[in-house]
Amino acid sequence: MKRNLLFVLAIGLAVSLLTGCAHTVERVDTKEAIDLSGRWNDTDSRLVAEEMVNQVLGGAWIDNHQGDNNGQKPVVVVGLIYNKSHEHISAETFVKDVERAFINSGRVRLVQAGDKREELRRERAAQQEFASMATAKAWGKELGADFMLNGDINSIVDTYKKERVNFYKVNMELSNLETNEIVWIGDKEIKKYINN
Repeated sequence: MKRNLLFVLAIGLAVSLLTGCAHTVERVDTKEAIDLSGRWNDTDSRLVAEEMVNQVLGGAWIDNHQGDNNGQKPVVVVGLIYNKSHEHISAETFVKDVERAFINSGRVRLVQAGDKREELRRERAAQQEFASMATAKAWGKELGADFMLNGDINSIVDTYKKERVNFYKVNMELSNLETNEIVWIGDKEIKKYINN
């Protein structure tokens, strides 16, 4: 009897442990806002990208450049976005959205920056040695940028007992590469209240 009781208890414990560890996964719309922790997430990244795109493409700098340059589209390179926040934030997620919007708008031209530009140069160097002369791409034909977009992500955290407020501010600015003149500044603020 005692043995049967121990066996039943062991089975019950095993079943409860197995069902207690089970979890479900549900696919949701990528535009749906889900904020589990109060930290920076995909929704914040999307909101920043949308706001920066609206601000930068609505700025007077494009028309000013075209007026001074016989209607030519400005050439932009995206530089560094510095993360000065209290969290690990990948700026690449919203930077790619901004770059995509630049290209899709048809109002500006975009050139590669940083590591990707260096990768293109390595490929061009390899072509000089391994590709036919008829198809090898020539040196010295890169498109020089007129403007560089840079920015930073800052945060302030305020806590009291079980309450926390995370405040994020993304600042971006566009500078004329020849004159260093800042021709556009944009920002987006996000504030989250968390009560544990």
